[in-house]
This record gives sequence, structure tokens and C-alpha cells, in this order.
Amino acid sequence: MKAIATHALPRNGLTVTTVGLGCSQLGGLYKPMSAEEANALVDWAWDAGIRYFDTAPFYGYTLSERRVGQALQTRDRARYALSTKVGRLMRPDDTVQAGDDGWAQPLPFRPRFDYTFDGIMRSYEDSQQRLGMPAIDVLYVHDIGVATHGDRHSRYWEQLTRGGGFRALAELRDSHAISAIGLGVNEWQVAADAMQEADLDLILLAGRYTLLEQEALSPLLDRCMRNDVRIVAGGVFNSGVLVGNGKFNYADAPSEVTRKVGRLADLCARFEVPLGAVALQFPLAHPAVISCVIGARSIEQLQKNLAWLETPVPPELWEALTVEGLIDPSAPVPGVCA
Repeated sequence: MKAIATHALPRNGLTVTTVGLGCSQLGGLYKPMSAEEANALVDWAWDAGIRYFDTAPFYGYTLSERRVGQALQTRDRARYALSTKVGRLMRPDDTVQAGDDGWAQPLPFRPRFDYTFDGIMRSYEDSQQRLGMPAIDVLYVHDIGVATHGDRHSRYWEQLTRGGGFRALAELRDSHAISAIGLGVNEWQVAADAMQEADLDLILLAGRYTLLEQEALSPLLDRCMRNDVRIVAGGVFNSGVLVGNGKFNYADAPSEVTRKVGRLADLCARFEVPLGAVALQFPLAHPAVISCVIGARSIEQLQKNLAWLETPVPPELWEALTVEGLIDPSAPVPGVCA
């Protein structure tokens, strides 16, 4: 296996590996994961060269943060980057049940949205305690936007912008308590709005710059390049539809998405390249994308993903994707566009 490359943020030098481990699965997303499996997965990721780990209080209702902290506890803290998220405070609730919000084994804490100055500070301190470590490198504002909040978005946006949420993040960064701030969201529009309100370092954009869709390319990624903001690509398989599970945006894929995935799969098969390899490598070709965060249920799944990262993709396949109108002609692709 080749060494996994590292990349530095342009402003502060924080480095992350090209591939990061997304740790929602450690919180038991849809299916339970034992503590032993969680530790083994992080250990294997470390041995494979992954040095960026992303978690959140919401994952497993605090379970993921606890497991990530435990799994990394004996590692040299200077050798890896760690991100978690703010925007939800976790409060004790003995009515929590298996399956709530998709978590197979949630701990008895219920999320409450809070993007205010005090809420951000409290969330940060709570995460430090759950992780068992004082140093967190990146804080992402989690799930701000219409996709999550619907008609309540303006209320929470007000908390973040006028209620001091962004100010809290800036103070933490200015005091060197953290290295970078950003958004962790599933919609590019709110990320573009946030860049007008705050001096962001990173945007963890899930599912919106992928082989399947590139609508964010010109409005967001171009602006990121101009402003030295970097993208961490999440959800590169669009909830799994690009690797055969039929899910898109956490629900059953609509027919138009299924048809496009079929066309993508047929073209990749023509060149004898796995669709998963093309889907993983595509977003990393854009200069704004500094890392790709991959969630994995098992060591075997992570092994497959890293093998896809190294799978040769002929330039002719990238060209064919453009010619057949399956990707935006202005999207950078490996070996063809810079």
C-alpha cells in the first residue's frame, strides 16, 4: 500500500491526510458496532497511514466521541488531526431508544440545537471531556441549514451569526485553543452564505461535490480557492448509491439518480474500473479539496476504499465522462485537468 499523502491548510499549516476516517459508524449508524470493532478499525486505519479523524457529539448520541477518544488515547497527539462538531448540546434522556435518528445503540443523551456563543463554548468543553483530550484541531458547525432545520433555519442562523456562535469559534481559534473552524453540512448554499459571515478555514461538504453532482463547483469551490478555504469531501458515494446500496441522501434513491448511476457504472465497466474507485478519486482532483473523509463499518470496507484510492484510472475514462455529459466539463479530473 502506498503512503497516504498529507496536505496543509494554507493559513495555519494544520495537516490532514488525503483520506480521513469518518467516525459516524463508531456511533453505530444503522448497525451496531462493538467497542472492540471500533478500536480495531481505528488501529487498522492508523497502521494504514490515516492521520485525520472526524467525529461529532451527534454520532451515536456521544458514543462516537467516547470511542474515538479511547482509541486514540495512547497515540502521539502531535501526529494526527482531530475534528468534531458543534451546534448540538447533548442532554441526558432516559427515553432514548435504539433506532433514534438512525443510531443502532445510542447512549441516553438527546440532542438540542444551540448555535449561540454559550452553546458553542459548552459543546466544545463537553467534547473535550468525552474525547478525554484537551486538544481538538477543528470545530465544524454541524448541520446548519434548511436541509436540517426547514422553516426554523432563520432562527438558528440568527444564533450563529448574531447570537455569537461564529464569534465563539473565532475566539477559540484566536486563542489557539483550536487550529481551524468551519462548517460540516450537506448543502453547499449555506456554506457559501457562511463565508460571507465568518472567516472559515474548512468546509466539510457531504455529498455535494461528487461524481454524481457538481452543482457546488462554480458557486462554492471556486470561491474557496480565492479565499484560501479548503474543502473536506464527505459522502463521496452519495450515501452509498455509487457503491450499490441504493441509498441517496440517506433515503431510497429516486429513479433519475438510479438511471445516472447506471450510466456511470456502465461507462466504468467499459474501462474495467470499479465505479467506487472513480467516485473516490474524482473530488480529490479539485485543488480546493484537501481530504476525503470515508466512513467504514469494518476493516474490510476500509481496505476496499484504500484500494480504490490506488486503482489506476485511465485518462480516457475521465475524458469519456466529460464527453458523455456525466460530469461538469469544468470539473478538474486526475491526469486531464489541473
